[in-house]
Amino acid sequence: MAKYLIVGGVAGGAGTAARLRRRDENAQIIMFERGEYISYANCGLPYYAGNVITERSRLFVMTPERFAESLNVEARVLSEVVSINREAKTIHVRDLKNNTEYDERYDTLILSPGASPVRPPIPGIDHPAILSLRSVSDIDRIKEKVDKTTTKRAVVVGGGFIGLEMAENLKERGLEVSVVEALEQVMNIIDYDLAAEVQQHLRAKGVNLYLKDGVAAFEGHESIVSVRLASGTLIDADLVILSIGVRPDTAFLKEAGIELAKNGAIKVDPYFTTNDKDIRAVGDAIEFTSPLTKSPITVPLAGPANKQARLCADAIIDGNKKPYEGTIATSIAKIFDMTVASTGLTEKGLKAAKLPYRCAVTHAGNHAGYYPNSLQLTLKVLYHPKTGKIWGAQGVGYDGVDKRIDVISAFIGKEGTVQDLAEFEQAYAPPFSSAKDPVNMVGFVAVNVLEGFSDTISWEEAETARKSGAFMLDVRTEEEFELGAIEGAVNIPNTVLRDRLSQVPKDREIIVNCAMGLRGYLAERILRQNGYTKVRNLTGGFKTYDSAVRERELLENRQKVSVKDEAGLINHLNEDGSFRKRSENKIFKVDACGLQCPGPIIRLKKEIDNLEQGDRIVIKASDPGFGVDVQSWCKLTGNELVSVTTTNGIIEAIIGKGNPAVCAMPASAGEKPAICDPDNGATMIVFSNDLDKALASFVLANGAAATGKPVTMFFTFWGLSVLRKKDAPKVKKDFMGKMFGAMLPKGMEQLALSSMNMGGMGAKMMKGRMRKKHVDQVEQMFEEAKKAGVRMVACQMSMDIMGITKEELHDGVEIGGVATYMGAASESKINLFI
Repeated sequence: MAKYLIVGGVAGGAGTAARLRRRDENAQIIMFERGEYISYANCGLPYYAGNVITERSRLFVMTPERFAESLNVEARVLSEVVSINREAKTIHVRDLKNNTEYDERYDTLILSPGASPVRPPIPGIDHPAILSLRSVSDIDRIKEKVDKTTTKRAVVVGGGFIGLEMAENLKERGLEVSVVEALEQVMNIIDYDLAAEVQQHLRAKGVNLYLKDGVAAFEGHESIVSVRLASGTLIDADLVILSIGVRPDTAFLKEAGIELAKNGAIKVDPYFTTNDKDIRAVGDAIEFTSPLTKSPITVPLAGPANKQARLCADAIIDGNKKPYEGTIATSIAKIFDMTVASTGLTEKGLKAAKLPYRCAVTHAGNHAGYYPNSLQLTLKVLYHPKTGKIWGAQGVGYDGVDKRIDVISAFIGKEGTVQDLAEFEQAYAPPFSSAKDPVNMVGFVAVNVLEGFSDTISWEEAETARKSGAFMLDVRTEEEFELGAIEGAVNIPNTVLRDRLSQVPKDREIIVNCAMGLRGYLAERILRQNGYTKVRNLTGGFKTYDSAVRERELLENRQKVSVKDEAGLINHLNEDGSFRKRSENKIFKVDACGLQCPGPIIRLKKEIDNLEQGDRIVIKASDPGFGVDVQSWCKLTGNELVSVTTTNGIIEAIIGKGNPAVCAMPASAGEKPAICDPDNGATMIVFSNDLDKALASFVLANGAAATGKPVTMFFTFWGLSVLRKKDAPKVKKDFMGKMFGAMLPKGMEQLALSSMNMGGMGAKMMKGRMRKKHVDQVEQMFEEAKKAGVRMVACQMSMDIMGITKEELHDGVEIGGVATYMGAASESKINLFI
C-alpha cells in the first residue's frame, strides 16, 4: 500500500489528495496544513470583507471531517512541516495545537506550500493596524477592524488584483480608500493604455490613487497609522492593507537540498518532479517553463494550481506520461462596475523576453449597438508581426470581457493566430453579440496589417511621431473633433477626404486617427490608393490615445486633470465610434385635463414609455398638483423636464424622453435617477376595508408605479375584502368561515367609508363626487394597478382565519405570507401601513 504525504492544502494540495484517492482507493493519504483550514475560497476573501459574501461558512470548500468521510483522506490541520529527511524519506512535523513534534514516513511526498504575502522591511510595518490578506484568519482580522465604527479610512498598498478588490470592497463598506502603488499604473497584468481606463474608473468611484510613489515609512499614532510616501505625502489611516505581492513559502526546504529558483520557487520538470524523484510539487510555489517565452516562470493562480494537482496525481499513479504544458496566466477581476481580464503576454512581458510583436486594439459593444444596454469594452491583442501568432490579449469593460478573453485564451493555448480570431464563429443574436464580434474585429485589424492593407501605430508611438513632426490627420466629424483632439491635429472627416487630398502633404509621415480605428482605416486606404506611402492608422483611435495621455499627464503633473469615463453605454454611437444620427425628434401632445391625481402622471407614464430617447411630450393637465408632481416625476425617472407653464388654470409641461438604459450605465457616468436605486420599491400593508382607505392605497400605488417603482400591496385581515369578487363562486367553508363571509363586504362595490358612512349613503355620495371630479372609482384604480404591474398579495394566514379562499379573489392576486412581504419590504425605501 502506497503512502502519500501532502504538504499544504487549498487548491494544489487538496486537489492532489482528492485525485489520488479517486485513482488509488487503497493508498494511505495524509495532508498537512499549517493553518486551521484545508480548503477555502481564498479568491472570495475580499468579498467577505465587503459583506458581498455574508456567511463566513460559505468560504469553506471542504473540512477535515468531510475530507475524511468522502475521500478517506486524513487532513491534519495546525500541523507545520518544518523539515524533510530525504534519505530516510520522512518529514518532521510540529503539532501547533498540542505543541509536540514527530516524524512521518512517505513513499511519495507532494509539496504544495503556496505563497506568503511580501512584507518588506519598511519602518513601522509591524503596527497592529497594518494587515495582509492571504488566509481566512487574515480576513477575520480585517473584517473585525472594518466592522468597527471607528474605522473610517483605509490605505491599500499595492494596486494588483487583491489590492483593488479590497479597495472596492472597503469603499463599498463606506470607508475612504486610498491605493498606493510604486509602479506608474495599477493592474500590472495589463498594459498602460488599458490600465488608464481602470484608473479613471477608480477615481470616478471616489478611490484616491497615488501612483509611482512607494511607501517610505509607517508612522504609528496609537490606533492611527500615517503612511509616508516617497514623495513626502502623508496619508492617515485607521487600517492599512498590504497587497504588495507574494513569494513562494519554501524556506523550510532549503536545508533539504530541494532545488529552488532565485525567487524561492521549487523547480520542477513537466511531471512536477523536483530534483528528488520521490518528491513532487504543485501550486503557487513551483517554477516551470512558460509555453510562450520558454523561460522559467511562477504563476500564483488558483486555476493552474487545480489543473496541476490533477496531472501530478496522474503522473504519480501512471508514471510520467502526460506532461504539463504550462500556463499562459489567464486572469480576471471585478473592479466596481468594470471587468479587467488578461491572458498570455503583455507588452512589458514581450519586451522583457525580447520577442517581436505588434498590437491591435478595438473598442466595441458587448452586443449589438441597436439592442438596449449595449456596453463598451476595449480589447487588445498582441501578435507576432510576421506569423500572426497570438502572444496575449487584454480586455477592459463593463460586460462581455470574460468570454472574449476566454476565447482568445483557448486560441493561444493551441498556438492560434490572428487569422483564427478573424474567422472565429461565435453564437450570435443581438442580445449576446454583434454579427462581427469584438474578437473578429480585433482579428480583422491585425490581419489587415499582416496582409499589407494597413500599418497601425500604438498610442505611445503616435505621441512620439507627433513630437517628431508627423502630420496628425483626424478623420472624425467636426462635432467629435471639437470635443477633443490630439494636439496639432488637422480635421478632415473621412467622408470628404477624397475631395480634400490636396490638404494632406505627401512628404511627411501621416498618422491617421478616428474615434476607435475603423474610419481611420478607411481613410488610410483612401490615402494609400492615392499615392501616399507613409501612412499609419492609430490603433484604438482617439479613445485609447486620449485615455492614456490623460493618465500620463496626471502622473507627470501630480495634479487634477479632467478624467473622462466614456466606456459606458454606446447606444448613441455607430460601430465606427461616430455619433449616431437618429430620425428627427418627434413631439407628441397629450391632453390630461379633467384627470385627477394620479391620473395625469399615469397617462404621462403610459405615453412616454412608447417614445424614443429625445422625443418630447407636451402634456396639459387641469389638476392643480400636476405642476409639482411632474417635476418630482422627472427627477425620479430620469426624464428631462424642459418647461412647466400655467395659463388660465391649465398646466402645460414639456418633457423630453430620457435614456431608457440609464440604470445600466456605470456610476461614473454621473448621478442616476432614483428609479435606478436597487432598493427603489414601495410596499404597503392594506389592513382596512374602508372605501376611503382603499382609494388612498390605490392612488399611492398607481402613483408610485408611474414613477417606475416596483410596488407590492400586501392585503391582510379586513383588507382582504378589497380583493373579493362581487360574484364569487360558492365554495365549501366551515361555520366560522361562513360567518365571516357573510359579515365582510363582498368586493370593492360594498366597501363603506371609515366615517360619515351613514348606512351606505356616504359611500354613494363619495362615488358620485369622484365621478363629477373625474376621479377613477376604486374598481378602475384596481385595474390600472394590475396593468401597471403592481403586485397584489393576499395574506395566507389572514385568509385562513377569515375563511376566504383563493376562488373568491380577483384574478392576478398572489397568495403569500409574511416572508413574501418582508422580501419586498427589504427592497423598498417606502413602507406604508394603511
